[in-house]
Amino acid sequence: MVINWYGESCFKIQSGETVILTDPIENSSGLTPPRFRTDATINSVLPNPLIYPSPEIIGPGEYEIKEIEISGWPNKSSAVYLIKMEEMRIAFLGQLKDPLEPSVLEQLSEIDILFFPAGGKPFIEQKEAAQLLKKISPKIAIASLFKIPGLKRKADDIKDFLKEAEQKAEPQEKLTIKKKDLTIKTQFVILKT
Repeated sequence: MVINWYGESCFKIQSGETVILTDPIENSSGLTPPRFRTDATINSVLPNPLIYPSPEIIGPGEYEIKEIEISGWPNKSSAVYLIKMEEMRIAFLGQLKDPLEPSVLEQLSEIDILFFPAGGKPFIEQKEAAQLLKKISPKIAIASLFKIPGLKRKADDIKDFLKEAEQKAEPQEKLTIKKKDLTIKTQFVILKT
């Protein structure tokens, strides 16, 4: 599996020829939207504000796309997803603004990879994000929605989150991972755009 980041909560998750895009960004963000073929687009904002030219998952439900299982649950103003691919459990919190509902949190056990907001308001505060990571305890935690060059909205620095979570991570171009590479202790990943 190869994971690339395009800013905000927009990720490309690729397994072989299958490509999943999360939370596509618009030009108005100040960032460059990705342009590639996708098999599914996951959008965590409810109701879905974007129309994107691919199969789209816009809310709660269960889906199967090319042997990849995707489940989504509402969580007040956003949706949370669980993706099962390459024998890994991937949780995508997207643009989470509210604490996770107990029924949703219950679905997020034994997570291998967690995508979570780490840039503070208008999404969950950095302190809340750090606490949530401890609760979910993923093997890999990938930060999103933090301050980067070109971003027009205000966001907190990832260094502040790492300090809050008492962690260290060096930015990398992309993440290439296989099930056998996972460790027991949570590994923090910061991707470059």
